[in-house]
Formats: sequence, C-alpha cells, structure tokens
Amino acid sequence: MTRADLLSLTPETLASLANRGLVKRAEKDLAAGSGPQVTTTAEGAVRGSFPDGTETVLRPGLGLDAADCTCGATGVCRHRIGLVLAYQRATEAGTESAGAAYEDWSPGEFDDEALTKTLGLPALTAARRVRDRGYTARVHPPTAEDPVPRVELPTCTVRFPVPHELGYALTDASAALRGEMVALAVWAFRAADEGDTTEVSVGGRATPRAQGADDALRTALSLADELLLDGVQQAGPVFAGSLDRARQELTAASCHWPAGAVADLAEQLDAYAARATRYEPERFASLLAELHARHRAADRDPVGVLGTGEAPQTPLRRVRLVALGCRITGTTRDRTAETYFAHADAGIALVLRKRWDLTGEQAPTGHELSTRRLLGSPLHALATANVVSEHTARAADRTVSISRGRIAATSVTPVGSAWTELPASLLLHDTAAHLRRTLADRPPRLIRPRVEADALRVVAIGTIESFGYDPAAQLLEAALRDPAGNDILLRAEYNPLSPGGLDALAKALSEDRITHISGLLTRTHGRTTLDPMALLTPTGVVVPDLSPGTGDTPLTTTPAHRTDPIATALRSALTTLADAAHQGLRHLTTSTRTRLTDAAAHLHRTGLHTAAHLLRDLDQTLTGQGATSAVPFWVNAQLNLVTSLELHEEGQEGSTGHTDLG
Repeated sequence: MTRADLLSLTPETLASLANRGLVKRAEKDLAAGSGPQVTTTAEGAVRGSFPDGTETVLRPGLGLDAADCTCGATGVCRHRIGLVLAYQRATEAGTESAGAAYEDWSPGEFDDEALTKTLGLPALTAARRVRDRGYTARVHPPTAEDPVPRVELPTCTVRFPVPHELGYALTDASAALRGEMVALAVWAFRAADEGDTTEVSVGGRATPRAQGADDALRTALSLADELLLDGVQQAGPVFAGSLDRARQELTAASCHWPAGAVADLAEQLDAYAARATRYEPERFASLLAELHARHRAADRDPVGVLGTGEAPQTPLRRVRLVALGCRITGTTRDRTAETYFAHADAGIALVLRKRWDLTGEQAPTGHELSTRRLLGSPLHALATANVVSEHTARAADRTVSISRGRIAATSVTPVGSAWTELPASLLLHDTAAHLRRTLADRPPRLIRPRVEADALRVVAIGTIESFGYDPAAQLLEAALRDPAGNDILLRAEYNPLSPGGLDALAKALSEDRITHISGLLTRTHGRTTLDPMALLTPTGVVVPDLSPGTGDTPLTTTPAHRTDPIATALRSALTTLADAAHQGLRHLTTSTRTRLTDAAAHLHRTGLHTAAHLLRDLDQTLTGQGATSAVPFWVNAQLNLVTSLELHEEGQEGSTGHTDLG
C-alpha cells in the first residue's frame, strides 16, 4: 500500500479490517497524546514509534495484517490502526483527502497473477472450483455517491475500499474464505466489464446440466403438471411427500432456485389444507409457472436460473446487523416471525426466520409473540436492535442463521441512530434514482435468483401528505415524498395475525413525526410503492406487526382509485388462470370456462392481442383435445401474463434483453 492509499482508509474501513473497539481505542489514544511519532522512509514505508516502546511499520504493497509491529499481536492491532490515523492527521492533505474519494476504476483490472501473489495459490484454486461450477453476482461499480466498488456474491459481499489495491479488499465471509471470495469478486467485475452489465453469471456455462439435475427438474415439473390437472383439493399427504422428495432431489443436484419454488408450492398446499389466509390461488399458479419458466430458460443461464453451484451457507466473520422490523405470518398450526436486518458492511438486507408450532387452542397475535425470546432477547427488542455476532451464517437466498455460541459472542443492543448511518445502497433519499438503477436490465421475476428481501430498503421521509383506509381491500395507503421530492405510495395490508398493525401505523402517520420507513420498495401501477416493515420516529422504532391492539380503531377512509385498464385486464385474466389451476384443468366448472372466454375478449379490447390469443388457444385446446393437452397452453398464457404485468407495472413496456421464456 502506498502512502496515498493510507488516506483512503476511513474509520469504517478500519473497523471492517479489525473491529470498532480497536478503532475507538486508537482514536482515544491519539486524542490523549499517546499516539505514535510518525516518520517515513525513502522506500515508501511509514514508521510509528509509540510512547510505550512499540514500533510499527507499514510497508508498501502490504495490508495492515502484514505490517510489522513489536506488540506481538496477531492480525490487525490498535498500533497498526493508530499509525494509519496518525499518518492521516500528520499529512497536510489528510484532513481533506482521508476517506473514500471517487475514482472510476474496476477491480477487474487484477489478473490471475496478481490474485495468486496477494491471495495465495490455495485460495485461487478453491475459487476456480467454484467458477467451474458457475456462480452469479451483482456488481456495483464506484459512483460519486458510493465510491467503493463492491460485489454481491450469493452468500457474502466483497468491497474494494482502496483503488488499485487488492490487499485491502473486505468481505463479510469468515477469514478462512476471504481469499476465495475476493477472487470470485474480481472475476465477477471482469465479466461485468466485458458485458457492460451489473448482473453476471460467471463460469459454469461450458458444462452441460448434470443428468441428475435434469432428472430432478423433470420430476418437479411432472408434479407441477399433476397439480395443474387435478387442482389443490386432490393433493393429499402422499402428494406432499412427493413434493418434499422432489425438493430434496433438486437441492442435492444444486438446483437451489427450483427447490425453493417447490418448497413454496408445498407450503401453499399446506396452507390450503389448514384453511389459512397464506394460501393464495394467484401465488399457487405463479409457482407452477415458475418451475416451467426456469426449465425453459435453464440452458441459456443454468447458474442464474437454477442456482447451480451456489453454496448452501457461508460462515461469516464478526458482523454487525441493524434490525429493520419484523413480519408475522402463519397458519392455524404455526406462526413464523421474519426479522429483517441491514448488513451495513455488505450493503444488503438479510432475513432471520423463526417458526413456532402451535398446540391446542393457541392462536397468538404478533404482539403476543413479541415477548418470546430469540438470541436471549424478546422478539420486539430483537426487531429494533443492533446485533453483533461471531456465530452467523448466510445462505444464498440471503436468509441468515445466528447462534448465541459462547457468552458475549452475540450481543443485542437498542438500534439507536443506526438507521441514519446506513450506506447509500440501503438508505435512500432519492427513490426514483434507486429504482432506475435496480430495475434496469433485470430478467423477469420468474427466472431471477430467489433472494429474500432484495427490495428491502430504508427510505428517508420528506413529507407525509395524506393517508386513508380502504375497507373493501383492507388496505391503508399514504401519499409520501422523499427528500428528493419523489412521490411514494405507502401500501399496508391488514394482517389478521397482527390486528393492531394498521392502528399503530395510522397513529404514527397522524403524528407526522416519522423520519424513516423500512419496507419493500417496488413499482406498482407505474408508481413507487413501499410496503412498510417498521417506522423510525424521534421516540424510537415502531413495528406494526408486533404492536398491540385489536384493530377496532376508526380509520379515515380513502377515496376510490382511478383504474389502470391494462393492469385490470391482465390481473383479471391471471385471476381466471389461477382459478383454473386451483380447480384443476380436469375439473373446470362451466363458469370458469366462460370466464376464460370473457378474459380473452377483455384482453383483446384492451389491445393485448397476443395475450388474448394465448387464452383462446387454451380454451380451444381444452374443448378439442382435453385437459392433458392443454397444460402447455395454460403455462404459455400464465408466463405471458405474469411477465407482461410485471413489466407494465415497472414502466418497462417494450423492454428488451430479457431471457426468452417461450
């Protein structure tokens, strides 16, 4: 590392290289006059002599962990950090230049020789094995707003805080995996540089799908078609067992994304059997179509579409997570709490999932669950906390597992002001600019990697203009603006498992003291929409799903919305297809057949001629050839309608470059 590079090491970067405690200790020593006397050598080294007799030397081309220090500590110590901070303060340019400055560069510039020299041959060999299997990544080049380039790998994130310097690359993966993950990140940047894209699949494509993977996928498709023909009412415990075996086979064949779809399909059947609100015919139909979509697109990108070669879990080193709220779901037999966290160092959101089985007459609400303990703390405290843990593992779908381990290995403290200190990738002040970046060039949702909470962000709130409740839809909506002046439509559905949620949300909105809202940020009906998880106010964090109340507070009703004819026609047709899948193509009622004809006519009148033609093909095949022959026609219509609605709502009509599902 050069002397100029030392100025790029911010306190946050130093904390990532060691921990916040060492950085604070070094800063305290400097403030007390116990810092080192700094000198430089003709060879470019920086030397520090501390009052306690410790000598530390930072040599060019080496990272902090390879610096010489007579204190005897292994790895990065307070003397090494203190020398960096002292050098920054002693350098006239340090007060202006210290910190990450924007430079347009790419870590893809490092060749394999540089990787071997810095990371070691064993790390590079391990990384090549992963590349041979193939992996996906999301690349974030440096920008003026976020000058540190980073790569989101399936189970960890890698950042490059010092331009043109590989030794200071940071990752949240455990130390044993650091070199391997840094190499994978560099190769991802190379692929992005060559293809001029941010979503990349690296390696793996030259290797055809293994026979086991293809067989497992065909087995899952066969079960999906059986469901489509006979409907959910015919699927009993034996069929549920078949789905579970198919999921296991897909997982064993490294087809992680289809395995996830099969698991969700089994959950929908279980919810239907339990007469739970979690069962949704539209969701059920979408999952059937997803399996076909991934099968059709797999040959073009098996890594991205199937999730082949993704590691099931990666252990992380000591991490600090910032809670962003909680969502409660469940059936008559269980409850699940999904607690969302921001991993600031990685710039992403993660999900911690906890499920409780219910017995007897138990029917706990979200507020009642809020007192149950996770990681030694009540759920309501965990959902509004900073969590620091040395026992964390992250899965490819961004779910996270945390164990308490040794005493004090995991700490849970109040969140404080941590929301306001999140990086720009998580904390948004301009939602429109963020959505322009994230929605561009994405493949359709049915074949994207199945990543939990990919849309979760914290949005700074400028003004709250109005809000109201739609009793017919059981939906609370609010018109907001972010600090950049962009319109945001907050939409919160009533959750019967958390009856006081909308009351708590309405109370916070009426007090007009909300500064930030965490939630799922998307575009719906051409508008930026936010599904809230938690709200930050001057008095603390409000989590609607964990709030008390019975849902009997009178709420101001909202005026009727203007309808979108294209979205209305597409949704109506999708509802009809979902009803057909729910009943089973072999058991369609006369009214459903009539609705298929009406939906096709509606689509045609709206100008959606291709979609109308696909529905007519389905209806004619059912009449002339029977239900079995109609399966691919139902799939074609469902894929077309789902993708058309997605692109329409995101404002991407006419987009090109998406993987062909047909």
